[in-house]
Amino acid sequence: MANPRAFIAFDYDHDEFLRTALVGQSKHPDTDFEIADWSVKVPFVGDWKAKVRTHIKQVDQVIVICGEHTHKATGVAAELEIARDEKKPYFLLCGYKDKTCYKPTSALATDKIYKWEWENLKNLVRGAR
Repeated sequence: MANPRAFIAFDYDHDEFLRTALVGQSKHPDTDFEIADWSVKVPFVGDWKAKVRTHIKQVDQVIVICGEHTHKATGVAAELEIARDEKKPYFLLCGYKDKTCYKPTSALATDKIYKWEWENLKNLVRGAR
């Protein structure tokens, strides 16, 4: 079976470094998943939500990186809604150990933000399958 692919939802304006770190970490030899990184700085022309939906349909799960401003990031909220619409498993990952990280506004009250540690991340990916 091929390794599952994950879409990363994150606040591009504040947390691009976190996306870069996760993509780098996914290249670890002990990784049994891959990141489908479609991040773009320039907004999509036209119906960007339809384009994001197309990308999310192509993955097995969605990783939502939460930072200090995620609750203000409308794009992240929309991506999470699309993931749920498409019935893709997802989890929220705390981007910073020393800062308060917030859920997207579209997160469910029951959605937990998990610590970003290597073993924890691997287990979360495996559990989301």
